[in-house]
Formats: sequence, structure tokens, C-alpha cells
Amino acid sequence: MSGQRLVPVLVAEDGEVVYDSPAILEWLEARHPEPPLLPRDPARRAEVRIFADWFNRVWKRAPNEIADHGATDALAAEMRGAIELFEALLAGREYLFGEFGLADVVAFPFLKYASLGLPPADDERFHRVLVEHQPLRDDSPLHAWVRHVDAHPRG
Repeated sequence: MSGQRLVPVLVAEDGEVVYDSPAILEWLEARHPEPPLLPRDPARRAEVRIFADWFNRVWKRAPNEIADHGATDALAAEMRGAIELFEALLAGREYLFGEFGLADVVAFPFLKYASLGLPPADDERFHRVLVEHQPLRDDSPLHAWVRHVDAHPRG
């Protein structure tokens, strides 16, 4: 429905169509605010929204380019460098912004591949890019973060 592979789409009961994870999450937050995905504090809420926008516009560019056109040294380095940013966000906390929320939900479907690898039947090139270009150290805090987020119920 979105015209793009791998882009989620929500079709509401009233026929409203919302596409892309951050937009869907904002839609859900507005209609089902408990438990919250966004912090109540306006400044913290803005930080999480900025992160989600950065993740969608900036971070996703490198793996998409690699999947579509092949890896370059610069794109591969960009993905490796981002791992350091995610690890820094996790310094001293379980989730990207302290409490489980929108940032974790936005990033998890992409970063999980760095820790979990590819499921046996997954032949999606984009997912292979996520495995190949996000090497994690054995002691990376992203491993624990993936376990914490993965333990949350899905609906």
C-alpha cells in the first residue's frame, strides 16, 4: 500500500491509512497513550522525536544505499560509526532513552540483526546488509538491549 517494500502500513477501522513506523507509532500514541511510548516531559518528548526523525532520515540512508547499490567504504563506515552512537545512548541504562519507548520500537527492527543475525529462511538483501555492516563486540550493550526489547509483548 505504501508503494515501498518493507514499509509498514496501518489501515484504521475508519479507513484512515498511516504508513511508516514513526507515523504509525505517533498515531497509536495519540489514541492509546497508556502505556506511553513518548515521555510526558516536553523536552524529553522532543529528544525522542528528534532521534526517530534522525533514524528515519539519516541512519536508514546508508543501509538502503548499500542494499540498492552495493557497499562503499564510506557507507560501511557510517553504519559502524552509528553502532558507537547507539552503544553510547545505552551507557548506564537498559533502553535508548532510559525508559522503554518509541526510540526503542523504531530502532529495534533494524538493530536486532546486529545481535541476532538472520533467521534461517530470511533471504531479504536489506536484512543481510544489517547483519554484515553492524558488527558488534561480544560485550556490546546492544546485545542486552536487543534481549530487553525483544522480551516486550508484540501486538
